[in-house]
Amino acid sequence: MSALAPPNTGPRPEPAVGIFWRVAGVLVVDRTPLSRAEPYGDCLTHGPGHYERWDAWQRLGVRGLRKQGHPDAIRVTEYDEWPRGRVVYEVPSARFVLYADRRLQQPATLASLRTAFGLDAADVVVRGDPHYR
Repeated sequence: MSALAPPNTGPRPEPAVGIFWRVAGVLVVDRTPLSRAEPYGDCLTHGPGHYERWDAWQRLGVRGLRKQGHPDAIRVTEYDEWPRGRVVYEVPSARFVLYADRRLQQPATLASLRTAFGLDAADVVVRGDPHYR
């Protein structure tokens, strides 16, 4: 499921794993509820990677992107031009790990990501990763 970061209203979404970007000032996420996440080693993760999701969004064209509420900039830029990251669930430690570009490791952005992935009440650790620079 792809979506813009949801507002803080309504029922709390099921905790999820997934990928995200900040594109032209907008937080864009693609997530999978934890109950449908894919095993990857000791973790549960979101299936599509950044490149695959971005490519699929680009094929939608501007009209399709707008219909899904995504920024037009996705159509004309590459996936690695924007700060990005990933949320995974570590099964042994029973916690979520939010890997993010350091530019996204700001309190307000991290709070929005926790909300977008339904992690407001979850144990979450934030880490950097060389992939997300």
